[in-house]
Amino acid sequence: MSVSELDKVQQTWIPVTRFLYVPHTKVEYQELVEFLDTLTDIVGEDELHPLASLMEITGVLIEKYEDEHVPEITAV
Repeated sequence: MSVSELDKVQQTWIPVTRFLYVPHTKVEYQELVEFLDTLTDIVGEDELHPLASLMEITGVLIEKYEDEHVPEITAV
């Protein structure tokens, strides 16, 4: 990737970080869950939707937080 391409990515990335980030707190986690809910309403099951990959990435970030911070429910 060239420096000019990286400059373009940086200019785009800064606004994106307002809604796409690794959650470190419960509040950040809850914000991402709400964001994912909105994406799900928009994208639905359309894998070809332009925001489908953003929905998938957001889900992965949420799952990572849950794996590290939310205890598993065990069957009784």
